[in-house]
Amino acid sequence: MVALVIAEHDNASLKGSTHHTVTAALQCAGEVHVLVAGSACAGAAAQAAAIAGVTKVLVADGAALADGLAENVAEQVLAIAANYSHILAPATAYGKNIAPRVAAKLDVAQISEITKIDAPDTFERPIYAGNAIATVQSGDKIKVITVRSTGFDAAGVGAAAATETLAAVGDSGKSVFVGREVAKSDRPELTAAKVIVAGGRGIGSADNFKVLEPLADRLNAAMGASRAAVDAGFVPNDWQVGQTGKIVAPNLYIAVGISGAIQHLAGMKDSKTIVAVNKDPEAPIFAVADYGIVGDLFDVVPQLVAELA
Repeated sequence: MVALVIAEHDNASLKGSTHHTVTAALQCAGEVHVLVAGSACAGAAAQAAAIAGVTKVLVADGAALADGLAENVAEQVLAIAANYSHILAPATAYGKNIAPRVAAKLDVAQISEITKIDAPDTFERPIYAGNAIATVQSGDKIKVITVRSTGFDAAGVGAAAATETLAAVGDSGKSVFVGREVAKSDRPELTAAKVIVAGGRGIGSADNFKVLEPLADRLNAAMGASRAAVDAGFVPNDWQVGQTGKIVAPNLYIAVGISGAIQHLAGMKDSKTIVAVNKDPEAPIFAVADYGIVGDLFDVVPQLVAELA
């Protein structure tokens, strides 16, 4: 069996989610190929070739693939799909946009957000906001899968794999790239950060979120938030951690003023170490926290910063 990983990249470099997806692919099949579909994407292809376990990198370089439009990338995948037993993509906005199109055209059932592989045809995925795990067995000849990166370690660096150039597909004409607004920050990207400091509705206001900044600065941490804080307008949408936000699993997650609703826990409970600060000793967040501090966050957070200093 041979597995194909659809690489997520910005043409110049790979996204970290691709490394996690390769780890999953290696558990599905004895051989793993990576598809890099883009334009002037030699940089991303070189990085893909250096991932441990990858035996071949397929490069499709064409103008129609420059912006990662799902319709065009899906057609590129379908052009080679018959060669593979498994087609895997990261369970990110990029992967979730492409994989359903591929599965529909192949007339197979997509298997979404897997966190474990029991056998080449059997997978585990969270359901009911992570409160239960479903074991799914697929009899499809080609299995189309999205991989939750928090469930698999990132693949390391290995010997350079062979590279093969594919004929790039043309523009499907079904969508047009209009523009992209990229949030700029000096902090680590939320889904890739090793440390995250997150605030909830208990922070009280957008201005009060500044109390978390010295702690995040000291730990070189990304900043996140609960859905309640985002809905209240305290912080931007791209800070949201949870079932309908970003799924994270950093080495350290500090939850400040977050009660611990199921929706939020689904997005961060796989963190290696969880520290919770809340004035309510009955807050659900303490059920998953490794360390809990009951107290006023406006007193506790400055004390934490002072101790770290």
